[in-house]
Amino acid sequence: INGYLKLQNNLFFLSLPFSNLIPAISTDSVNPDTIFANNEMSLRDIEIYGFDYDYTLAFYSSHLHTLIFNIARDILITKHRYPEGLRKYEYIPNFAVRGLHYDVQKALLMKIDAFHYIQLGTVYRGLQPVSDEEVIAMYEGCHVPLEIMSDFYGKSSHGHTMKQFMDIFSLPEMTLLSCVNDFFMKHNIDYEPVHLYKDVKEAIRDVHVKGIMYRAVEADIDKYICYGEQSQAVLKKLSAHGKKMFLITNSPFDFVDRGMSYIVGKDWRDLFDVVIVHADKPGFFNDRRKPFRRVTDKGALLWDRIHRLEKGQIYKQGNLYEFLRLTGWRGSRVLYFGDHIYSDLADLTLKHGWRTGAIIPELRKEIKIMNTQPYVHMMTWLQSLTGLIEQMQVHRDPASQAVVEEWIREREAMRPQTKDIFNAQFGSLFRTYHNPTYFSRRLSRFADIYMASISCLLNYDFQHTFFPRRTPLQHESPFWPELRLPLLISLTLFCFSGF
Repeated sequence: INGYLKLQNNLFFLSLPFSNLIPAISTDSVNPDTIFANNEMSLRDIEIYGFDYDYTLAFYSSHLHTLIFNIARDILITKHRYPEGLRKYEYIPNFAVRGLHYDVQKALLMKIDAFHYIQLGTVYRGLQPVSDEEVIAMYEGCHVPLEIMSDFYGKSSHGHTMKQFMDIFSLPEMTLLSCVNDFFMKHNIDYEPVHLYKDVKEAIRDVHVKGIMYRAVEADIDKYICYGEQSQAVLKKLSAHGKKMFLITNSPFDFVDRGMSYIVGKDWRDLFDVVIVHADKPGFFNDRRKPFRRVTDKGALLWDRIHRLEKGQIYKQGNLYEFLRLTGWRGSRVLYFGDHIYSDLADLTLKHGWRTGAIIPELRKEIKIMNTQPYVHMMTWLQSLTGLIEQMQVHRDPASQAVVEEWIREREAMRPQTKDIFNAQFGSLFRTYHNPTYFSRRLSRFADIYMASISCLLNYDFQHTFFPRRTPLQHESPFWPELRLPLLISLTLFCFSGF
């Protein structure tokens, strides 16, 4: 950054004609409440709005992740006979980020980019980083072959060794995996990483399936649910404009009813035309066999055949094909919101032509960081350095090469800073050093729009069209001056002049 400022000052004082070749530092900030488009979509065309529940309508405090971690840790100790010493480990809120991959056989947690390359500096064994040299030796480079990547839904199956964590609920799972690995390594305990992974996975599943988490949240809802996301205002705005609405969630009815009553009010069911709980997504979108069953207010299941989905009733399980037959809600007039890119959105956009909206709560934090002056200065100079290197690398004389090598060293030194400013271990959810992350690529493929929370809808009317930003492809010429980085050879002469 000092180099950037010095170079701009020198250009200013000399009043050289090419003084505008280094890009100006942007003073524009991004509004965290913006809705971002991957695909052109007009709200004018949307008649039916669908929602997931967890992290879509209901947002949770950090206390919930601590709760999940503590309960799963204790299950490992009491049910799976893991050492008592694990109780000393507490949840680390800022350790992991969503979208990471875990090599089940090597017990390594890492970030992978959109091209299956490991981002060096983001590989952890337990709570300790693994050196770049060791990573390269283990994988014979940085590329992860397709055959060992996770399946479509991010799971490790059919011989695949990589598990991708796409769920916000997976943050405590990643942290627990890292803590247990850390304990075993520190105490020189010989263990099988695959068994450890399966035990942790089962413990986390027990927290959900056995209802432990649900009961804890219901008992202290003020502690765990964040009311300030304005979900109530969004739902009432949609209802006032005559929009159809439905809810499809994997959570049980009692849990959803308690949370929605807290967020919206006791009459929350009046806002929805269809409510489906225990949906078992992503199976709900693919399995044609499971029929709908009606649930009474006391939680009992009725056996009568479902001929239509009625407003005010609660339904369990079912499948999307039966849902489409009973409602007739098909195609691009339906917009469904969810936080899980695979389980909530992928099948809907690939198989059924629904429009999809991804809820990414991490956006707010990352945008606020990107709006800070240190980050803007750092990224502006980093891109300037990259452009300088690209333009000047063709000059093979010793003087030119010495300058280029100095720029390369400075660029390499700066790149870890662009990671650490977001998360000291793994960096941004959306980027590796220069490429989109594996998470980011899936987001752009399966979500028409994405936003920090559904409250962002309050900033738009129902005639609004979302347009994706037209950025030039690599072979296209940029059409706007602010997209250009015309680093001419004249700049090199200036740099060599000693100023």
